[in-house]
Amino acid sequence: MIPSIHKRGTKTIGLIRYLYSPGTHEEHTDPHLVAAFDPLTPDPGRDPKATYEQLQRLLDQPVNALPVGRRPKKHVWHLSVRASPEDPILSDEDWAAIARRMLAATGIAPDGDEAACRWAAVRHADDHIHIIATLVRDDGRRPRLHNEARRAQAEARRIEADYGLRRVAPGDGTAAKRPTSAERRKAERQDRERTAREELRETVRRAVAGAASEEEFFDRLAAAGLLIRKRIAPSGDLLGYKVALPDDRNGQKEPVFYAGSTLAPDLSLPRVRERWTLPAQAASADDSRSEQPALPEVTGPAFARRRATAATWQALLVIDHGDDGAAAAQIAAAGEVLDALAKTSAAHTRAELREAAFVFERASRSHIKAVRGHDRALRQAARDLVHSGPALGRGEDGATTAMLIDMAFFLTIAAANWHAKKQHSQQAEAAQQAAEHLRAAYQAAAAHPMAILHQHGQHLALRVRQRHADLLHQVLPELATRVQAEPGWPALAATLEEARKAGHDPAALLAEATRRRELDTADSISDVLVWRLRRSAHLPALPENPHDTPARGSQHTHSPAPTTQPATSAANNSHRRR
Repeated sequence: MIPSIHKRGTKTIGLIRYLYSPGTHEEHTDPHLVAAFDPLTPDPGRDPKATYEQLQRLLDQPVNALPVGRRPKKHVWHLSVRASPEDPILSDEDWAAIARRMLAATGIAPDGDEAACRWAAVRHADDHIHIIATLVRDDGRRPRLHNEARRAQAEARRIEADYGLRRVAPGDGTAAKRPTSAERRKAERQDRERTAREELRETVRRAVAGAASEEEFFDRLAAAGLLIRKRIAPSGDLLGYKVALPDDRNGQKEPVFYAGSTLAPDLSLPRVRERWTLPAQAASADDSRSEQPALPEVTGPAFARRRATAATWQALLVIDHGDDGAAAAQIAAAGEVLDALAKTSAAHTRAELREAAFVFERASRSHIKAVRGHDRALRQAARDLVHSGPALGRGEDGATTAMLIDMAFFLTIAAANWHAKKQHSQQAEAAQQAAEHLRAAYQAAAAHPMAILHQHGQHLALRVRQRHADLLHQVLPELATRVQAEPGWPALAATLEEARKAGHDPAALLAEATRRRELDTADSISDVLVWRLRRSAHLPALPENPHDTPARGSQHTHSPAPTTQPATSAANNSHRRR
C-alpha cells in the first residue's frame, strides 16, 4: 500500500472537481465519498442535489472564519492511498477505516479530537482513495504535521499486516515516482508493455549509460526518437530538460512531457552532470586500486565485454571492502553497465537483460552519496559496450557475453548484500530481483560456449584429464570430488589445459581463482571457475572448435545453478560472505 502526500494547494474547489471528474481519459469510475469528518457531509457523487460548492464551503469553513491575514496561503492538504495491483479489491468500509487511520497517523484528525481538521475521502477507482483536508482546525489552530509522510508510510505497513495485503518494503525517499493509475490504464489501452513514464525512464537511463558529455547525452536522446524540450536561462545556460514519446499524447493531441527529475531523482540535469565530474582525490584513489590487465588488441563487442568483466570484478571488490561512498558509486555505475549490456545484447538474452537493468534501477540510489570518480572504470566499460555495438550472440561475442553476465550476477548479489547491511530493504530486494534475471540471461548466453568447452574437455587425452584432476585435488582437496562429478568438469579441464599451453601455471591460476571468494556453497563450482580462469589468464572466451559445433538451443548447458533452485551458486556464495 502506497500513501502519497501531494503538494499543498490553494483552492479546495479545484481538487474537489478533479476528484469527482471522469478523469483525463475517463479513468475515474463512480466517484463517491467513502468517509468524511461529518457523516452528514454532502456527496456530489451519490446525491444529485449535492454540489461541489457545498462540499467546498463545508471544508473551508474554519479557514474562512479566520481573519484574512491569518489564513494559510496553501491550506489544501491532499493524500492518496493506493493498494498494490495484486491486492484484493477492498470495500468502501475498508477504505473508510484506512482513511481514518491515515488521518490519525499524520495528525490531520487524531482519534477522539473533536476540533480536528475537516476532511473527506473520495474513491474513484477500485485500487485507491484520495483524502482532501483543510489545514485549519475547528478551533482555529493549525494541525501538527511534523514528518507526516514518514508517519503515513509507517501506518501503511501496519495496515498491510492487518488486512493481509502485499507487504511493501519501507522506502527512504529515493525511489522513482510510480506510474499513476491513469498512466497504467492509458498504457493498457495503447497495448504498451510499460507506461510512458517507465519507457522514458528506461530510455533516458540508457542514454546516460557511459555518456561522456552533455552533448552526447542529448544526441543519444534524439537518436532514441524522443522529443526533447530544454529549459534555457536568459543567460543562455541550460537549466533542465523534458522528454516525451512521440506517440504519447494528451486530450489536446499534444505530447506529454516529463522532466528528468520526475522520471527518477538521479535523472535531473544537475545529477546527470555529476557523472562527468571526476574529483581528483576520487580518481586518484580509483587508480590506486584498479587492476589494468593486458587485454588483447582487438576491437568490437567481445573486447568491450572482456574489459567490462575486468572492471566489474574490481567494482565487486570495492563494494565488498571499500568505504560507503566508493561502494555507492560502484553500485550506481553498475546500473549503467546493465543498461548498456541490455541495449547491445543479442536477441536470446535481451528480454532478461532488459528486465535486470529495469529492476536494478531501484538499487542504484540510496541516501549514501556516491563519490564520483570511483566509478570511472565501470562508466568507461558502459561506454565501451555502447560504442562497440550489438553482439551477435555466437562465437567469441556470445562467450564474452556469458562471461560478463556471470560476473554481473556476482556484482548484483554483492550490491544486494551491501544494501541489506545498510537496511536498504527496497534496494536490496531490487538487486536480488536483478540477479534472478541475470541468472536466466546467463543460462541462455552460456549454453553454446559451454557446450563447446565441454566438447574440448571430452576430447582431451586421458593422461591430460588425469593431470588436471590431480591438480584439482591438490588445490581444492575438499571440493575436488564434487567438482569432478559436475557436468561442467570437462569444460574446466579444457580451460586448465588451454592455460597451461598459453604458458600459465594452472595451479597458481586455480589457487588465485579460489582465494578471494569461497566456493564450497556453490551449486556449480566448475562454471564459476571456468569464467574466472579464462578472464584472469586472458584466454579466448571461446576457443577454436575442431569438432562439430552444437547449434544454439542445445540442451547441454552449465549454468551457475539449475533453474529449479531459488538461488544460483553465486547467490549461495553471497550468503557465506555476509
